Formats: sequence, C-alpha cells, structure tokens
Amino acid sequence: MAIKIARRKFIAALGGAAVAWPLAARAQQPAIPVVGFLHSESPDPVRGQVAAFQRALNEVGYTEGQNVAIEYRWAEGQFDRVPALLADLVRRHVAVIVAGGGTVMAAKAAGVTIPTIFTTGGDPVQQGLVASLSRPGGNMTGVSFFVIAMGPKQLELLLGAVPTAMLIGFLSNPGYPYAAAQIDELEAAVRALGRKMVVQPITNEAEIAPAFAALSKRGVDALIVGGDPFFFLWREQVVALAAHHALPACYGWREFAMAGGLMSYGADLTEAYHQVGVYAARILKGAKTADLPVVQAEKVKLVLNLKSAKTLGLTFPLTLLGRADEVIE
Repeated sequence: MAIKIARRKFIAALGGAAVAWPLAARAQQPAIPVVGFLHSESPDPVRGQVAAFQRALNEVGYTEGQNVAIEYRWAEGQFDRVPALLADLVRRHVAVIVAGGGTVMAAKAAGVTIPTIFTTGGDPVQQGLVASLSRPGGNMTGVSFFVIAMGPKQLELLLGAVPTAMLIGFLSNPGYPYAAAQIDELEAAVRALGRKMVVQPITNEAEIAPAFAALSKRGVDALIVGGDPFFFLWREQVVALAAHHALPACYGWREFAMAGGLMSYGADLTEAYHQVGVYAARILKGAKTADLPVVQAEKVKLVLNLKSAKTLGLTFPLTLLGRADEVIE
C-alpha cells in the first residue's frame, strides 16, 4: 500500500507525464550528460561525500560544468519532499540518478526506470532493489553499508565503555525507511544481554531537545543514535545534547565523533560516495546498471573520542582502545 501511495504522489508530481518520460528522456538527452544527485539532507553536512563523488568523476575525465552537469536536489531532512524532487529530476531527462541518504526507496516506489545508483543502509536484495548483489538485473545498483546490522555491534562497543549501563536509549526517526528494522535488531541484542531498551522517536528538529530531556527523565544510562540521514543532518545538536545530559552515546558515523561524540562505529561514507561516483562515470560511458555488482562497504571504522570520555568521567579500556581505527585526543 505504501509503495502504491508513493507511486501516485510521484505520478502527480510529474503532471501526468509518467508514461511518456522514459522515451522522452532518451530522445532529448543533451549534448552534455546530466547527473541527478538526490539526497535527503542539506548540502553542508554532506559536503565531504559530495566532494568524494565529484572526485571520482574527475578521475575518469568528467569535470562538472565542462563535460558533465550535476543537478542537485536536497530534501533538507524532510523525506516527504523526496517524491517531488525525484519527479523534477525525471522531467529534466537526467542520464543517471544518484539516490543518497535513504531516497532510493522513493525511486523504487515510483517505478523510475532511469539508471539509478543508490546508497542504502539496508539489504538491497531484501528491499527489492536488485535481484542479487552480484547481478542486480535492473536499472539500480550502488553501495550498501548495512546500517541495520550495526546496532548490535554498536551496543557491544558502547557497553565496553559503560559496562554498568542497564537501560539503553535509542533515538529513531520513524520516517526513515529502515527505522523499524533497526529497532528490531537492536532490541533483540539488548534483551540477549539482559538489558532493557527505550525507543525515543524524533520526526523533526524541534523534537530533538525534548527527546533528550525525556530520555534523561526516564533514567537512560547510555544511548545509541540510529544510522539515519536525519540525525546526520543535526549531528552537532544531537552531540551537544548528549553531552549536556551526560549520556554516553554511540553513533553510526565518524562525523559524530569528530563533532564531540563519545564514539562511532559505521561505514566510511566518503568511500561509499566515491564508489557511487565511479559507477556514475561508468554508466555515462555506456555501462548497464544490471551488470554492475552492488558494492558492500568494507571499511567499518571504530572512532573513540578521549576528550568526550574524560568529560563524562569514563575511561576506555585497553581492549577497546586496541580495536579503535582512530582515537581523537
């Protein structure tokens, strides 16, 4: 039902031209190819990822503004804006669409047939995006970093720093496509370790501060923040509030630890978007998405922030320090 609703929204955004656009796109392709870059966030928080994407294009001879154009569309953290932004890229007859920040599910729901390169935190086979990782078989391929599976490992690492924590908080954005799966995975891990979990939903910026106050009032001992583009967008505020409430927290991306968070464990987004750029260039040169295997992000980094640990009165055990890929002093 959700896919049908999203598809209707997408067709409405196209103004009724949904049937004609695939042929029109091929017939009216401009001399300079156009790449559509769709993301759920705003430009500033992901500038490093965009730079990695652009660098990959440059490495094979594509320079923005010279022999390739890039049309950027930003949802500013509002997933309900994605269908209209996607429809706008389709109307502009882009040669390939980059669907970042969890936007690929909107493209799937809308039935987009333009070659699409995604980044996804879920399993692209289970999501129905591709037939298999090695042979996608359709108009989509990309990079998967399995955000859903990170929760139990993040819990293990967080408890390594705060072994006495019994009540674990989890910040979740219900609008994120993988939110329910993240909760299920983490909740099972929490129960297996004899702990309890509190899920705190957040749907917009105004709810962030009250959410932390609610977690603190409930006596949460430690916090895991969902691997969600929404939280990445507001990471400085999230990190500052965790510090204000003296909540030890584990995050999904290195950028949180760089902003002052206690620790992070997750894939290297810069590397992921470089790979997206590589695939975009290959498609521009004539490759088919059906033949480009989905890349599984291999670099998963543990980053520890010693300054934040000291502020919280914590000391990382040597076993945890020894596993760290990066230590911020």
